[in-house]
Parts: sequence; structure tokens; C-alpha cells
Amino acid sequence: MKIPDIAVVVSGLDEEYPYNIIRGINQFVRENNMNVSYFAAFGGVVDSRRFDRGELSIYELADFSRFDGAILLTNTFSDVDIRKKITDKVKAAGIPAVVFECRDYPEFYNISIDNYTVMKKLVEHVIKEHGAKVLNYVSGPLSNPEALKRFEAFSDAMTENGLEVDKKRIYYGSFRSVDGLTAAEEFVRSEMSLPDAFICANDSMALTLISALDRMGYSVPKDVIVTGFDNTFNARNCMPALTTVKRPLFYSGYSACRMLFDILNGVELPKNTVVEASAVFSESCGCPLHFKESLHKFKQKVYRRSERTTANINMLNRLTAGLADADTPERAYLVIADNIGALGCDKFSLCLVEGWEYFYNSPEIDNSTLSYSEYITAPLIWEKGRLRSIERFKRRELFPEKSEGGGNVNYFLPLHFGERYLGYYIITNGDFPISSLICNTFSLTISNAVENISRLEHIQKSMDVLNQLYVLDSLCGIYNRCGFMNIAGKSFRECAGSKTPVMISFADMDGLKAINDTYGHSEGDRALKLLAAALRSCCGKNSICARIGGDEFVVFTVKAAEESRQTLENKFEHTLDDINNAANKPYRITASIGSVIITPAENDTIEGLLKKADDTMYEIKKRRKAERH
Repeated sequence: MKIPDIAVVVSGLDEEYPYNIIRGINQFVRENNMNVSYFAAFGGVVDSRRFDRGELSIYELADFSRFDGAILLTNTFSDVDIRKKITDKVKAAGIPAVVFECRDYPEFYNISIDNYTVMKKLVEHVIKEHGAKVLNYVSGPLSNPEALKRFEAFSDAMTENGLEVDKKRIYYGSFRSVDGLTAAEEFVRSEMSLPDAFICANDSMALTLISALDRMGYSVPKDVIVTGFDNTFNARNCMPALTTVKRPLFYSGYSACRMLFDILNGVELPKNTVVEASAVFSESCGCPLHFKESLHKFKQKVYRRSERTTANINMLNRLTAGLADADTPERAYLVIADNIGALGCDKFSLCLVEGWEYFYNSPEIDNSTLSYSEYITAPLIWEKGRLRSIERFKRRELFPEKSEGGGNVNYFLPLHFGERYLGYYIITNGDFPISSLICNTFSLTISNAVENISRLEHIQKSMDVLNQLYVLDSLCGIYNRCGFMNIAGKSFRECAGSKTPVMISFADMDGLKAINDTYGHSEGDRALKLLAAALRSCCGKNSICARIGGDEFVVFTVKAAEESRQTLENKFEHTLDDINNAANKPYRITASIGSVIITPAENDTIEGLLKKADDTMYEIKKRRKAERH
């Protein structure tokens, strides 16, 4: 029987809502020998559309046609367009899918609570039981169906109880904890009177709001009531304990996975399933605390969280410091490999787009860097301490290697720099992405390291080009004067130290001006290149050939014997004859060449030897001219 393979799409793994649903999914997967792959991102972390575009790239990677089913936490997305792209891809794949809190897709199975009724009950409790008349509201994004229902419940509860919904007292957030702080700051800037209550659309925003109010000198619930939604661990255990809404998140995730399992086995199920949610009235609205976790259990959980966070921060510090010193891809991979063990996973796969090292080429970003390449490379695969790599695999395969067996949990997370796609990494059978508060920081650290290596590669490539321009003659493709003096000069000093004989040959082209004047400079350039080619072909492995002036060339030869002079000059003459015959030009390429052989002493210089060879060549050139006359 084929092992069921499902995909899950989620945003914001560091929030407790997706954390508990994911725990439920994973529990069912392991119990029933399934495989699950999460495609997750941290959009909205920074105020940058370019960053978010790169972060959300992971959803473009997912090829749902290779999965048997999908679970979509579309309610964790505030971006309507991203949500539509994901649901359209799942529909096109033709696989069964389960969503949460959304009846917009009749082809999908939906698990939901009655957000409206339970939120309205909570708001009415604050109004009727605690006499609140002025209420501020901290909303989630109204493009999110859950956020919309909760806002409608708040508005209707206010209106039905004869209270005004003041638009100035509404803050529109994105369900992230930082929104609570921003809402408090906006309230202070507004200079409005303190409300009787802040109603928040989730616990994350409510808890941050309470902390911000406390720093501003306001006491909850003495000065102002604050409520949340989700009944998270922190909401239950903060001081004061938060009035909120309890819903069975773990059970919802477990049920979603069980629904897919049943559907794949031919079981017919209703399209909509409603799970129970209830209001929890507690200390932050002025009610007594009814639920209290045992102090022992609470201390145990807090200690474990603290210990895990400390260990993760230490790992991140080591990783950051090590990557800062890594100046090659290979060194960066080893640094990453040295720290993967701290993630507590079975396997880690670093997957980069093909040609990633050349993407940093200019301030202008090529459109090809805003998508995943057809082929992906996996330069680092860490599996229980063993390292290997995969040179190339197709993007649609997602994994560099096929996994075996069932019960595997895979997290796909994006690597990017701004909006430039760098690739992704896969954590297999490890809860680091959902249990750590620094998973997003870990991703950024890896991404920045990849980008820095790309920059170093680009700089090195540019330096190589500049170095070539610095030492090579661009017309003839041999060394220029600067290159010759550096390289031949070093060799000359070594020969002076070892008393090794050297020969320097100076060649001067005849009649270059006449060729330029009669046939044009392009023809003169061609003649110079042919002369350089002839001289280069006469050089052995112990020789260095260069163009050191307009029509002046030089050859430096190590371990020269007396017959080396005549051998080089004869070979040069014969090669020029062959080139002239093959070229069949109305002119002949000729050159005067003179050579000097010496065993250099410590005080000799290559400049002095070059002068002697030049003088010898000049005498030959003068003699030839006289012979022609």
C-alpha cells in the first residue's frame, strides 16, 4: 500500500495557533505511517514588501500534484492574493484538501468554530458583567475570514447594547504579537481617554498590549480590561491570566489529518465540521481565576522553554560567528554542518538555486533571480552527523533524495535576500521550526551567509578580470609590460639566486606604420596579433612572452643554453614565413629580433638585461636596413 504523502501550507510558525494545530497533524502522521511536508514562511516580520516577496517564495515552490492531499491554514495569511494563488494551485492539482475557518471553497473540507457567536459572548460579558462602555478593538486583518467574523461580532455586540463603535478606537493588525505594542503606541499618540476595555482578536496581540500598558503605568484589570482569543499557554499563565476563547487546536489539526486519511481510503465525509469553542472569563477582565495549572507542571514547562531558548541562542551565536569567517562556500557548509546537531533533527538539506553564486552581479536584480531555477543543487545534506551533497536535481522533485518509509515530518523554509530567491532548506523529523523562537533568525543567518558568499565570489571574479586587464595585453592576448615585469622579474631574481642562465629576446615589428597608413589601423592590429601568435608559438614551457610597447615584443627564457638564441630566432623566422604564406596579404609581416644570454648576478636587474636585448635588436635592425639600401 502506498504511504500517504500530504502537504501543509502555513504562515507564522512562531505563533501558538499554528503550533498546536501542527502538533495535532504530526501526531496523526506518526501514528498512521503517513508523510507530511510543511511549506512555511514568516511574512510580515519586517516592514518590507521586498523581504516579504522573498519570504513568500516558498509557496511558489510547492508542487501539489506530487502530493495525495493538502491541509491549508489559509487563516494564517493576511494577503488575499497569496491565499488565492495557493488555493488555485491545490484546485489545479485535483487533490483533496482541508482548510480551517473558511467556507469560501466548496470543493474543500472545512474545520471551523463559530467565531462570531463565541466572540460576541465575550464582548457582551465585558459590557454587561463589568459595565464597560468605551471599548477599543485590536483587529486581525479583515481579509482573513476569522478576523472578519470576530470584528463583526464585536461591532454587533456594541450596537445591540447601545454603544458606539468609534472607528478611531479600532486598530487593524495582522494577528502578530507586535501589533499589540503598536496598538498601545497609537492609542497614546491619539490622546484619547483610556477606554474601559481593549478587545483583541487573538492572545498574541493581547499579551503584548498588556505589557505595553504596564510600562505606561496602567494596571489590568484595575485601570482597563484586556481580552484575547485562543487560550494559549502564555494567556493561561500570565499575570493577570487572560480572558480569552478556548478552542481545541490540537484536536483540529489531528482531525484534519484524519479526514484526509479517511478520504484517501474512500470514506465519504461532510464538507463542514464544527468543533466546539468556549469563552474563558479570567483575571484580565476582573473575573476570578477558575483554571490554574499545577505550579510544578508550569515551572517544568517554563524551564524547558528557557533551556531550549538558551541552547538555540548559543547555537545561533556560534553559527553567526563561524559564517562571518567563512570566505568560501565549502567553509560555510562546514560551519552550518557543525551546528545542525543542535536543531535536534534527523536530517537537514540545504537546497540552493542553480547558479546562486553568480546572482550578486549588480544593484539591478535580474528577473531570473525572482523565481526558482528548473534545477536545484544540494551542496549540504546532513543526516545524523553524516555529510554528503547532490549536484543537481529537478525543482519539482522538491527533495534532493527520495525519503523511505512513513512517519516523516518535513519543514520547507525559504532562503532569500530581499526579494532575490536563494533556495530553501528542509528540516526532517525535528520540531525546531515550531518550538524555537529563533527559527526565522536562523533562516536569515543562513540566507545572509549565502548572499555574502555570492558577493565574495562576484568580487573575486571581478578581481580576476581586473587582474587579467592589469597584466595582459588586450589586443594580442599575451602579457603586457606590467605583467612581464612582475612575472619575469620574479623569475629573474630566483635565477640570480640560483645562478641559472637566462635569455631575453627583444623583437621589433618592421613597417607597422606603413601597414597602418596604407591598409588602415585594423589591418595593423591584425598584423600585430599575427606577430604575437608567431612569437608565442616559439616559446616553450620555460619562456614568458609579452608585448611591452606599440610594436615591441619580448621573450624571457629560463635555463637558456648558447644554442637557444639561434633556435628561437630561426623558429621565429620560419613561423613568420608560414603565417605570411597562409595570410596571402599584400604586405609581409617581418620583425627584427635580438637576444642576450647571461647568468645573472645578485646586482643585475631585468630592466638592465632588457636594455641589452633592445640594443642588440636595434643593431640588427640597423644592419638590415643598411642591407636593404
